[in-house]
Amino acid sequence: MQQYLQNKKGLVQGVFDRVYDQYDLMNDFMSLGIHRLWKQNLLNMMNPTQNQKIIDVACGTGDIAKLYLKCVNKNAEITCVDPNKGMIKKGKEKLNKFKNLNWVIAQAEKLPFKDNSFDFYTISFGLRNTKNLNNALSEAYRVLKPGGRFLCLEFSKIQNSNLELVYKNYSKLIPILGKLIVGEKEPYEYLINSIENFLNQEELISLMKKNNFTKCKYRNLSGGIVSIHNGWKI
Repeated sequence: MQQYLQNKKGLVQGVFDRVYDQYDLMNDFMSLGIHRLWKQNLLNMMNPTQNQKIIDVACGTGDIAKLYLKCVNKNAEITCVDPNKGMIKKGKEKLNKFKNLNWVIAQAEKLPFKDNSFDFYTISFGLRNTKNLNNALSEAYRVLKPGGRFLCLEFSKIQNSNLELVYKNYSKLIPILGKLIVGEKEPYEYLINSIENFLNQEELISLMKKNNFTKCKYRNLSGGIVSIHNGWKI
């Protein structure tokens, strides 16, 4: 399943090339810091144990890896994957005290890893930016071990009409914030458009099942502003 915006030549790469240096700061401003609670919810759902292998795709600057290591007392092997060199560079700088992180520049649709390699596959606010959702989900399934778990934290569809109205009005301010903080508004116009055009909760469940995941469920957070989808490779 191809995505129109993401397939415009160089658009997504250009977006993140322009914002990676202030990526964490803008995330805090845009979500009022709530993105940190959403990510912690993802880790709570995982309930990881020591000595498991995790791949975090579209890792950004490594927020999920840092939370994961905190959960398992730094005893885990984590592979952080992102297509943007700038993001990887910022992540390495931010988490330079951790020695058990493997940083890889790659697309979600073509991962340079063997089949059946990881216990967990996580992707946070990144599935929406892939060019082909089926290919990204197929790769996620391929690299997971049998019994491995897929977890996706992503913007979703709000369930309450009053909250949706408030959110849509707030969204109009995000490109303005981008201009003030980062000096760029176009990347955040893309952000809003990509959220509006992304799948709803049930559509993503159907796509996960199509790509062989089982026991697929989702949990809405903040009224459905975001949701966490998870499924298993059996």
